[in-house]
Amino acid sequence: MRYKKNFDFVDTIRCISMMGIVFEHSMVYHKYQTLPENLLGIAFIQLFKFVTIAFFIIGGFLINHKFQEYTPGQYLKNRFANTVKPWLFWLIILISLDFLHLFYRHIRYQSPIPFFNTFLSHDLSQTILYTSFWFIPNFLICISVLLIFRRFLYKLWFGIFLGIVSSIYSVNIYWHWFIPDHTTALFGFVCYLWLGVYMNKHYDKVVLLMKQISYAKLIIINIILFGLATAESMYIFQKGDLDYANTLRITNIFFSLGMFALLLKIGKINWISNNLAPRKTTFGIYLTHWMILTYLIPPIILILYHINLEELTVFQSVGLTLVRFTIIYIASFLLVQIIALTKYKWLIGIKPEEKKKNAPLKALELQHQS
Repeated sequence: MRYKKNFDFVDTIRCISMMGIVFEHSMVYHKYQTLPENLLGIAFIQLFKFVTIAFFIIGGFLINHKFQEYTPGQYLKNRFANTVKPWLFWLIILISLDFLHLFYRHIRYQSPIPFFNTFLSHDLSQTILYTSFWFIPNFLICISVLLIFRRFLYKLWFGIFLGIVSSIYSVNIYWHWFIPDHTTALFGFVCYLWLGVYMNKHYDKVVLLMKQISYAKLIIINIILFGLATAESMYIFQKGDLDYANTLRITNIFFSLGMFALLLKIGKINWISNNLAPRKTTFGIYLTHWMILTYLIPPIILILYHINLEELTVFQSVGLTLVRFTIIYIASFLLVQIIALTKYKWLIGIKPEEKKKNAPLKALELQHQS
């Protein structure tokens, strides 16, 4: 009988990646007057630009064994129950809040209100493509590609081919053959999901490689990659391109891989596992934080204190970003913790019956490990 390995580093990377995503979405930034200010602002944005690719790698790492245990149909059915249903629920909540906000503005300020079907089609497309809700459809597309070509899943040439596909998106940032936004890059992240699957398959070799690379080397490499990624972002920014922080910039891809390697070497951080419960809260924070960002933060910070974002210095923007991040993350975390205590925990991807169902298997695994 085969037993699953204990990948205790996963929770750490998953938690840090979600923190980084919330941090990115909390970012306050505008074009400043001087070059040093703009450079500092872009470097601040670059700090957590590794997290999206890291999430795809972790996703692939976690689903590898499921590809072997389930047929494609069974896997997609389970994925719909655990992932798509909660995603749809919060998507409906967010769109409903958008409509209520629009209706409120119509009543209060006599602003024009579009036909409902016009509003729905526009808001739905904007929400799915240009908010955090883009991740799940893109993730499912990536999974579907791997399922279709699962016979080549562990072939290195297949990963190289997917890497070439991803690099097309990197080049497109400069040439604009199609919409360059990374949230619409339907096949740009398949490579990193595959990489996670491949790393899981060869985990023993990965661990051996990480042991051979010192912390000092990894840190120096990541500092260099961070500098290169910041420089590329600054170059795109100076050209006047609004997509200067695109995740699929070639330098950011290497920075993301470097940071993932560093986190992999660090391994499990007990404080994160014991206090932030990444397995239980990560998906819920992803689902709820955009709603809190959109409808809780503006009244608290921007309206209450009459802040004009365009007048902030780069240091004030950094400070406001940290405040926004703290409020959003804590509020999302507490909301998810409350939901997890109810029978509606499926709203954050937790199945109520999962614990009982898996209890005998978990006990058997523990007995084997001991």
